[in-house]
Amino acid sequence: MQGGWATGPPPFPKPSSYLPWAIAATVLCCLPAGIPSIVFAAQVDGKWARGDWDGALRSSRQARTWAIVSAVVGLVFTVGYVIVVVAAGASSN
Repeated sequence: MQGGWATGPPPFPKPSSYLPWAIAATVLCCLPAGIPSIVFAAQVDGKWARGDWDGALRSSRQARTWAIVSAVVGLVFTVGYVIVVVAAGASSN
């Protein structure tokens, strides 16, 4: 290894960037939590091409984690909003 990056064949297949999931979670769910997902997803291919396989794997895992966080936060806020609207509608009758 030179400079923290390996030379030779990769020790495992290229990890997924999760970019489509990151974009969907950002647009449809929660913008603040989705942005880190897009940033980490964009790093995967560049790190892989430079031979930083561990870095590519870490970025892939971070992209997936932030996409899940974005989706969960968006879901929680949506469910909370529906509960508030239903409760407000029921109390106005």
